[in-house]
Amino acid sequence: MKRCVWVGLLLALALGLCGCSKNQEVTVVNTFAATPEELVSERIEQGGEVTTQTYYELSDGTWKTDDCVYQYKLVVTGRLHNAVNDITYTILSNREEITFDQAWKASGLSSNLEDYFQAEDAVFVAIQ
Repeated sequence: MKRCVWVGLLLALALGLCGCSKNQEVTVVNTFAATPEELVSERIEQGGEVTTQTYYELSDGTWKTDDCVYQYKLVVTGRLHNAVNDITYTILSNREEITFDQAWKASGLSSNLEDYFQAEDAVFVAIQ
């Protein structure tokens, strides 16, 4: 009987230690560097993406700038009124969904300050 108790205690201790070891540190999986200033015009002319600030993909599935951590990476595409081409915004966000209408207003094209995102809610990281 004592042997069964000891085996049970050792098993519980082993499982407890295994559970504690799964507390892994979050690491950077991928880095998206800001587009160098001298390449911005060229990328725009070619229709390429311009990364406006460096951001990171983390091992736990979240996204990070140097200031905040975000749950989602959203890519929102649409066309502004009378525009010839579509525009695509890449946004890191703690909101699950952002519409194109919300995005273009918050991108700096609205004169209403209420249209802009708080830094902890969302941030633009690239445009194409």
